[in-house]
Amino acid sequence: QVRLVESGGGLVQAGGSLRLSCAASGRTLSGYAMGWFRQAPGKEREFVATISNSGYTYYAEAESVKGRFTISRDNAKNTVYLQMNSLKPEDTAVYYCAVGPTVSMNSRNYGYWGQGTQVTVSS
Repeated sequence: QVRLVESGGGLVQAGGSLRLSCAASGRTLSGYAMGWFRQAPGKEREFVATISNSGYTYYAEAESVKGRFTISRDNAKNTVYLQMNSLKPEDTAVYYCAVGPTVSMNSRNYGYWGQGTQVTVSS
């Protein structure tokens, strides 16, 4: 059983930065892809970024993400990160990390999910 625990969320002013972490336990994840998704109030969960076991990254094409967020991983620590810069109020959401067999924008690709961490960006 894989357990994912996100941390690093919080309240930040527009233009600020946050670094989310997702620590995995129960299985070595070096051979798997990891992804970040987010869900804002009243909206569906949406893809943010994904990283393969070898470090290939792919980001949502939406202007609100690409160029501002960076996904990375530390296989020795079984942890994936999401560095978020130049945050905007529309980035406010619960952010979830997930583990899957391959990189994908589709949430159904991912079999294990964390409980989420709240990110709130004030204007």
